[in-house]
Amino acid sequence: MLNIADTLHRWCREARPFALATVVGVHGSAPLPTGTSVAVDEDGNAVGSISGGCVEGAVYELCRQVLRDRGAPRRAWFGYSDDDAFAVGLTCGGELDVVVQRIDPAGRPHLLTALSEIARGRPVAVAQVVDGPEHLLGSTLSVLGDDHAAHGRVGDGPVNRAVAEHARALLRTGRTARADIGGEADGCPERLSVLVHVHASPPRLLVFGAVDFAAALSRAGRFLGYHVTVCDARPVFATTARFPHADEVVVDWPHRYLEHTEVDERTAVCVLTHDAKFDIPLLRLALGLPVAYVGAMGSRRTHAERLRLLREEGVPDDHVARLRSPIGLDLGARTPEETAVSITAEIIARANHGTGRPLSGITGPIHRDLHDYRTAGASLL
Repeated sequence: MLNIADTLHRWCREARPFALATVVGVHGSAPLPTGTSVAVDEDGNAVGSISGGCVEGAVYELCRQVLRDRGAPRRAWFGYSDDDAFAVGLTCGGELDVVVQRIDPAGRPHLLTALSEIARGRPVAVAQVVDGPEHLLGSTLSVLGDDHAAHGRVGDGPVNRAVAEHARALLRTGRTARADIGGEADGCPERLSVLVHVHASPPRLLVFGAVDFAAALSRAGRFLGYHVTVCDARPVFATTARFPHADEVVVDWPHRYLEHTEVDERTAVCVLTHDAKFDIPLLRLALGLPVAYVGAMGSRRTHAERLRLLREEGVPDDHVARLRSPIGLDLGARTPEETAVSITAEIIARANHGTGRPLSGITGPIHRDLHDYRTAGASLL
């Protein structure tokens, strides 16, 4: 639903009822990810897309019907059939599992609160029950990022607590995902599945080294939605004039800055200085942090010397193995701009568990679930 958060915020402020169709399961090469929504109000106004155009007409009519019936949420499945592809809908070959429900904002004030927080750029998670007991289907609960307090209600006490805990966990990772709940481990007797829509603060891209490559990388990172920081100990080089696309430019020793700044599982660290007096203290610290990516620029010779120095400093082998060096994918990059594409391509591949290989050279679905990558084996990573 976050793809249409602005419109839903306005409709909730106006207490305007609407039908919400949400993709709760994706299989194969479906065009848009889990959590994508379409909404239709009582006047027939529609916003959003769940398939890039393939099945929008059918989803629109289903939304209108749910609004008229004022009944329980409904499930719909759209897939591909060789016999009648266009009638079924998804000519791309994927499959979509969709839940359509009526939302009356007056009965769910926590949604307005959550959407208002999203409009302010604050982290929010909205948990939506998409499978389970009929009386729980479509119920929602919100967790706000400031204090992680839960608002709204999903079932009784144990169910509510279990859903809230899963929402908090996914909010910390910044990832929209579906979670199965129930059983003794959760202290929740009801078995159900919730889709947690997460609006998180932007992931961080920390670029160390105020060089020309950093200027291009900061621009690419900003384009990809990262909060970009450029850090260098040399004030003559670390200036906002040289890095207009960075969200912040910091003059400090790289390892000292990293030691005191906030990072998380989505943070990417790019070391572009290839100067041992900066690199080694910085990498020794970075490789022990729970960040998504650590890469360092330099030649093969620089890389070999860097590994030797890191091991002399006592950095464990499993930490050293996390280092992506020389940084980036093999694109034949020469210019700073091409190098920035090479680096960000590797960051994207690591974040999404992609292979980095040409799509024309691999088989299977183009879009794969994270679970698929994890079960396919380490050869994919």
